[in-house]
Amino acid sequence: MRRKLMAKPFSWQDKAFFYTVRAAAGSSLVLVALIFAFLLARSLPALQQQGLGFVTGSVWDNSTTPPLFQIGSMLWGSILIAFLGIILAVPMSVAVSYFIVFLAGKRVKAIATTLIDLLAALPSIVIGLWGIAVFAPAGAEWSQLINKYLGWLPFFSSTTNNFLGTPFIAGWIVAVMIVPIISSVTREIFSQMDRELINAALALGGSKASTFLKVILPTASGGIVGGVLLGLGRALGETVAIFFVLNLSFDINWAGVLESRGGSIASMILSKFGEADPKTEIPALLAAGLVLFIVTLLVNSLAAVIVDRAQPWRKI
Repeated sequence: MRRKLMAKPFSWQDKAFFYTVRAAAGSSLVLVALIFAFLLARSLPALQQQGLGFVTGSVWDNSTTPPLFQIGSMLWGSILIAFLGIILAVPMSVAVSYFIVFLAGKRVKAIATTLIDLLAALPSIVIGLWGIAVFAPAGAEWSQLINKYLGWLPFFSSTTNNFLGTPFIAGWIVAVMIVPIISSVTREIFSQMDRELINAALALGGSKASTFLKVILPTASGGIVGGVLLGLGRALGETVAIFFVLNLSFDINWAGVLESRGGSIASMILSKFGEADPKTEIPALLAAGLVLFIVTLLVNSLAAVIVDRAQPWRKI
């Protein structure tokens, strides 16, 4: 069972601190509820008009009567880019966390931890500018090599031979942004593992590689999955960086990661909000934000449950 506060605060200082912290904790829930209520109220007309096709179709046209707004391609594009980012970020995050916790000396550990935390503090626009100016040309060359040798696979084919603005490049940008999140959770899980268990595996003749694969990784897998889901929630909501490096298209791109087209709900909202019609298009954009809000909230809730179950000592 979780520990409970058995004695209530008596002094006015303790009471003030207790109720201030309690109010601050409750305010986060209130803010989430208010944001959800605002999005739902403003987007309800668009949802009623578009129906289920709003999340399954792939047409965005405000010139028709009535206007047709559908985000299916953008929703799938967000999932595809986030999935690519997770595939690329997880090995890097686990490797960095293992190095910091088990291999690095104190000074190197402090420097590496600071650099990873600094990466988390970089604004999205800075990473986006770095992506379009520095990484995109290199990523295009990688894409060309992958297409040359593995283009016979459907998801590595390219019909235009234009390797800029692809989900592959966007996935790398997302991976850079979520590595600090995943590595932070993984580092915490690794640091709380029973060192006697690891030392016993090494004493029985296990190598560092086999100990990592057969002892550390299985024991920490639940917490790592929770960190991955937290990173996934961050990846689904990324806006500015994706806007810079991805060619948005409402033609759904199912799995062509090297095709110069894709989608992202957050970036689509950013690209259209400035010139959108307040009566018709703005409610549809807010409805798209509501869908993304719900998906991200579900992913983060699932992550919290998994991390909690992976650390049973926190309940004692």
